[in-house]
Amino acid sequence: MLTNKPTFLIAVALMLTISACSQQSQTPEVQLDGDTISASEQAALTPEAILQGLKDGNDRYMNNDLTPTDYIAQIAATASGQYPEAVILSCIDSRVPVEQVFDKGVGDVFVARVAGNTVNPDILGSIEYGAAVAGSKLIVVMGHEACGAVKASIDKAQLSSNADVLLGRVQPAIDAVKGYDADRSSGNSAFVDEVVNTNVTMTIDEMLEKSPVLKGLLDKGEIMIVGAYYDLDTGKVTFVEK
Repeated sequence: MLTNKPTFLIAVALMLTISACSQQSQTPEVQLDGDTISASEQAALTPEAILQGLKDGNDRYMNNDLTPTDYIAQIAATASGQYPEAVILSCIDSRVPVEQVFDKGVGDVFVARVAGNTVNPDILGSIEYGAAVAGSKLIVVMGHEACGAVKASIDKAQLSSNADVLLGRVQPAIDAVKGYDADRSSGNSAFVDEVVNTNVTMTIDEMLEKSPVLKGLLDKGEIMIVGAYYDLDTGKVTFVEK
């Protein structure tokens, strides 16, 4: 039996088109979230609620379930003003994408980044602005596993005059960690982790010592300050409340 080849090809093409259209019709349209935080919503938030929101967002991040976001809508919505709920001080490490880690969009959080997540007058002033002027109610200082700045400071790396000043800010945390006499090197991951966490705690202490503004807001219960540790292997953030 002979087959009319052109007719057969047309039929196959029609079947494939119908199948593709059927599959498209069965695929639900993804709804993008273009919402942003308003002034009234920021005012109504509590530090505890904001912290829980970060925890929930981190759970979504670890489960690869980030909120589908309409960034263009958020950009337009925040062009005339911003009301972020938190200020997050993080290391510059490229493996710690702060907004994604907490499933946040445009206008949700202030982020300050510096190697070793330490403070200097510029960083501290920025955090003060976020809390005292812009109304953020939660401050997070987040260190992370295998921090390169901490390792370099442990190894007393000499890179440049600028880097030496930066790495020197981690030295008090190194000195504060006792034990590990057999191996206090950057190759000892347990030692590095303890220095990372101690550095977070001491950074918070330094913030409160050098900023009467933040200390006053904390004492009045208007803000909360917490430490955090980011696990590079899992993406999990563990919080430590002061």
